[in-house]
Amino acid sequence: MKLTVEISMYPLHDDYLTPIKWFIERLASYPNIERRTTATCTQVQGDFDEVMAMLSAEMKAGYQKFGKAIFVCKFLQGPLELDYQDEFGKAQAKERD
Repeated sequence: MKLTVEISMYPLHDDYLTPIKWFIERLASYPNIERRTTATCTQVQGDFDEVMAMLSAEMKAGYQKFGKAIFVCKFLQGPLELDYQDEFGKAQAKERD
């Protein structure tokens, strides 16, 4: 079974970018899991058990290395187009031009 997860990490530190970059790099090291990072979150997709094992291992490693952090996750059973580009608002934008 495929699983898609959207995850955001909020380290409780003044230097919050270091743990976030570290976490994303760790997620990127799993060759069987597709990853896409945006300005606000990272989306991962793959086999349910592999994705859950990765998240468990890397969240734990993040807590051990950096201490307190908040992880916000959304889980969707099945694959999702990670490069999706919506068409909403394009007609209205053309009308304004």
